[in-house]
Amino acid sequence: MNQRFPWPDERLIKAAQDGDVASLTTVVMESQPHVRRFALSLCSSPQDAEDAAQEALIILYRKIGTLRATGALASWMFRIVRNECLRQVRLLLARSDETPARPESADPSAEDSVLRRLEAERIATAVSSLPRDQRQVLILRDVQGLPGKAVADALGLSTAAMKSRLHRARAALRHTLTAIDPPVIERDSRR
Repeated sequence: MNQRFPWPDERLIKAAQDGDVASLTTVVMESQPHVRRFALSLCSSPQDAEDAAQEALIILYRKIGTLRATGALASWMFRIVRNECLRQVRLLLARSDETPARPESADPSAEDSVLRRLEAERIATAVSSLPRDQRQVLILRDVQGLPGKAVADALGLSTAAMKSRLHRARAALRHTLTAIDPPVIERDSRR
């Protein structure tokens, strides 16, 4: 735990839950450094981390009354940040799916839509489990489609270091995706 920025104490959290605006403001301010640090470790870019941290702090402000145990603030906030970072990855994946490589003659069936959504969830979870340096390079290069030189420059790396990190990220992602069995959904064989 960071002694320089301690989490708010339980009395302060309880007062915030009871509607004391000054206590609520203090809880948000004291939680901010922890939330930002966690977002930076999870999200693919500093901008995404800032967005995730802001969203988590807004949720804290609006929904502190739903927190069941005052001692669970840290784990609640970390879960919110994690979910927000995963949501951002899903949005990137959805945007990349919007432009199909080949035109399709018919709309996808509901079953196909569910299968695609399950696969996107599986990929988003696997990407979020990568170490931060690998996650950043993978998202910038493979999801956002930036050129290798632009990714290297954005991360302050040489092109060779960026390629090496990208190779490790892809290998780790491939390993994770093959280790996680996809959900087994049987299709109707009468089609």
